[in-house]
Amino acid sequence: MHAGLVAQYAVVSLAVAASAAFVVRSRFPGTVRRLRIACAVPLVRETRPAWLRKVGRWIAPPARGGAGGCDDGCDGCSSH
Repeated sequence: MHAGLVAQYAVVSLAVAASAAFVVRSRFPGTVRRLRIACAVPLVRETRPAWLRKVGRWIAPPARGGAGGCDDGCDGCSSH
């Protein structure tokens, strides 16, 4: 009985964490982008091991297109 309860709590906590991550990413994309950059920059320095730089590149957000963007944090829109 105890193991079943622990498994239930684990599944519920994973569902809550996934839901919270979805809401944060959809409501605050600029904040998520800045947070990803802040986490990735220290990892991609030349003095770090190769595997750690690879993790930093994985965490880093994709580069933005510079020209003509509205810079509101979205991935692109069809309003232009």
